[in-house]
Amino acid sequence: SGGVIDADIDAPEAWTEFTGNRSTVVAVIDTGVEYTHPDLLPNMWTNPGETPGDGIDNDNNGYVDDVYGYDFFNNDPDPMDDHRHGTHVAGTIGAKGNDGIGIAGINWDTQIMAIKFLGADGSGTTADAIAAVQYAVDNGAHMSNNSWGGDPYSQALYDVIEYARDEGHLFVAASGNGDFIGFGIDNDATPFYPSGYDLDNVVAVAATDRNDQIAVFSNYGQTSVDIGAPGVDILSTLPGGGHGNSSGTSMATPHVAGVLSLVRDFEPTLSPQQIIDKVLLSADPINALQGVTVTGARLNLLSSLVPDTFGPQVAGVQP
Repeated sequence: SGGVIDADIDAPEAWTEFTGNRSTVVAVIDTGVEYTHPDLLPNMWTNPGETPGDGIDNDNNGYVDDVYGYDFFNNDPDPMDDHRHGTHVAGTIGAKGNDGIGIAGINWDTQIMAIKFLGADGSGTTADAIAAVQYAVDNGAHMSNNSWGGDPYSQALYDVIEYARDEGHLFVAASGNGDFIGFGIDNDATPFYPSGYDLDNVVAVAATDRNDQIAVFSNYGQTSVDIGAPGVDILSTLPGGGHGNSSGTSMATPHVAGVLSLVRDFEPTLSPQQIIDKVLLSADPINALQGVTVTGARLNLLSSLVPDTFGPQVAGVQP
């Protein structure tokens, strides 16, 4: 597509080593997920303690019939996507691989928990975001993808992400898509939340393009944005059983969530912080991210799995 050689995350090379084993639950906190999509259905999380459609809170978690997750925007148990954003995000993380259908996500065999707090217009409330994060943690998600954000600072949102950290939950968040005319801004100077919360379970993600440049719209920050990942013209799943391209730090973030989930599957004895460290420290240093992200590097799946054998190491980084 006119890009430069190797401006990617070395996913096909990594898949010769490992493709996932369904050990990790990834919550997609977003506009919902089309959980009936043929490319997603095999990898959807289902609540093991809930009996579908009986109108009873079987597992006593406070939510009735929450089989695939929950919809906090409409306050009902059906987190179906009525936008498109969350379905696109989910496909990058975990569309079923090697099945002759559509695309392959980063993790071919994972569990995607669908949590909706954004409506059909893409907007939502901080209160619903807090409830969504709480639900993810309390119902067994090991990590969450959070391709949303804004300002101002919310102590209550910080507190629930801190609670997530204390429960061993990784929180992957988009750095944001620039100012009102679409040019990336410095999050060190103008914080963007939730990616800007100074918690060690938060992984903040910038977007790169096929030329290994930071996307023109991507926010950045030498101390507040951890890593870059592909986020321009990303092909993934869409509602209606389809597929299509989309761009944004929202599309970069699920690349990182997918890699974190695959690393967790691959090395289950690693602590949550060790998983983050392994992914950040094995990323590919690129000039475009030097001085504008913590690592100065773009995600690499292959070296995240086996950094002692493949790929560079970034020395002295404090994730």
